[in-house]
Order: sequence, then structure tokens, then C-alpha cells
Amino acid sequence: MDLPHVMKEKEQPYDLIGDIHGQHGKLSVLLDHLGYQKQGDSRRHPQGRKVVFLGDYIDRGPAIREVLHTVRGMVEAGDALAIMGNHEYNAVCAATPDGRGSFLRVEKRASAGHLQTQQQFAEHQTEWAEWLEWMKRLPMFLDLGGLRAVHACWDARRIPRLHGRSIADHGFLHLTATEKTPEHRAVTNVLKGPELAMPPGYQAVDKEGIRRNTVRVRWWNVPKASPVARLAMPEPFDSPGDASKQDLRRIPSYGAEEPPVFFGHYWLPPQRQRAPLAPNIACLDYSAAYADNALTAYRWDGERVLSPAKFITANS
Repeated sequence: MDLPHVMKEKEQPYDLIGDIHGQHGKLSVLLDHLGYQKQGDSRRHPQGRKVVFLGDYIDRGPAIREVLHTVRGMVEAGDALAIMGNHEYNAVCAATPDGRGSFLRVEKRASAGHLQTQQQFAEHQTEWAEWLEWMKRLPMFLDLGGLRAVHACWDARRIPRLHGRSIADHGFLHLTATEKTPEHRAVTNVLKGPELAMPPGYQAVDKEGIRRNTVRVRWWNVPKASPVARLAMPEPFDSPGDASKQDLRRIPSYGAEEPPVFFGHYWLPPQRQRAPLAPNIACLDYSAAYADNALTAYRWDGERVLSPAKFITANS
């Protein structure tokens, strides 16, 4: 798929970094390890490499403001590119009135991760409002010709609907937050990934121990028939109940001939070997939001077949 707005920078080398979630210490160590040197408000690589940040800068970690300043400083200096994660999108929606006396997103329960953001900006409300405006203008995906970056899922059917659009556009933001609109389906798949319903009588348990009737599923190497639980992300599990053929057809697919695509979002187990999920597919979220887990990057130099040797980790 060749979008009209792709950035043709095939010779530019990139270092792609997964979900940071307020872990500024880990980010600093990783940037040091990758060779990025402090220069003003930015970090610059002496060989002209650039970083691609894959979203989810806020929530959970102890130094959210510092992460935002580092990411934005590098972007504005031309040393990095950054895309939106579902946590940035959720924060914007939670702060945007819906016109009916509430907000576009209302949490049934305040997550511990979001409470971290609220607490760290409690005395910086004006600054937080400015960050929300910055988040609104983050792209939801990047197609750089030789590689692609998205927070959760490269959905070729729905990404064109997001092309050239920004949630800084009030009307577009409202459409993305309105269930069953094409815009809502596009944002949900791209920023959060596809989900399937568990069979009747069965539930999935997420990373925080919450039982759910739906489960995130992979969007590559999808078989023609499979139990729902065997498609689950971050890891399959044993549970009966096949996915319907119609549901399987609804899952986006990513072909072996497509450019390498990088994403985060899925909380892969930290003990899992860092390696591509397919020759041209790499997830860089290995649960670094938790204190003991390392932040992960991939050092890309134009290759179409990704290598386990080019995954790089660092901890604080």
C-alpha cells in the first residue's frame, strides 16, 4: 500500500523505541546506549540517525513530564518522529467535553496508570493543557517508504481514513469517539488493535487480572480456522471456542511482501526473547512500564528482513 503522504526517506537510518510510559530513567539510558548525545533540549546522533517513538509516553511511570519533554524536544529539533498511542488519545478524549454535560471518554474506574499522570500534573494544569494540544497533533501512523510505524495495528483498510486527519479538528475528534462510525473503527483498530469476543461462557484475563469478554488478537499469520484464545495477544492461551469465519475475515492482515512495520502496545512478556514476530513485523513493547523491565528499541538500517540481533534493550 503506497499512501500519497508517505515520506520517502529510504536511506535514513532509524532507531524505533516502544512504549515508555513515564520511565524517563530507562529512556535516558537507552538513548545513551544508542549513541544519542545531549544537544540543547534534544538528543542528537553523531551519525545522523533519528528516533521513531511509537506512542504511550504518559501514564504508569514516575517521570511522565520528563518523558514528554524529551520526546517533544527531539521531535522539534528534527532528531525524532513521534506517533500517538492509545494512552495519549484516551487522555485527549477524557479532557474533551462531549456537549452533553460529560466528556468523550469517562473511565468507569480510574486506573493506577492514569492516576500517575493526574498526580504528576496536579500542580501543572496549564502545562497539561498545552501537552494535550501537542498530543492532538501527533500522527496516528507513519509510512516512511522503507518502514512503517503504528502504535497497535497496521490496518490497510482503515488507515486511509486517518490520512491527513488530526484530532485537533474538533469535528473529527468527536467522530472518532462516536461508536460505530468509520472513524471510530479506524482509530480503535490502529491505536488499540483488533479484538474478538470470547465464546459464550468464557472470559480472558488481562495483564491487570481483570476478566474480559473480549481479547486482543494478532493481525498477521491469521489462519483460516482457529480458537479465539490461540490468536490472543500478547500470548495465546488454552480455552475452547473457535472464532467464526466472519470474525477471522474482519481481522486485518499484513503481507510478507509489505515493508517492515514496527509497533508497541501489546505488553509482550519481558522474559520473552527479543525477536521479530514475522520477518517484517516487530513489536517493541516488552512491558517496560513495570519497574524491573527494560525498554526496547530496534536499530533499523534499511533491511526488509528484520533481525533479532538488532533489538537493543537498556534499563535504568
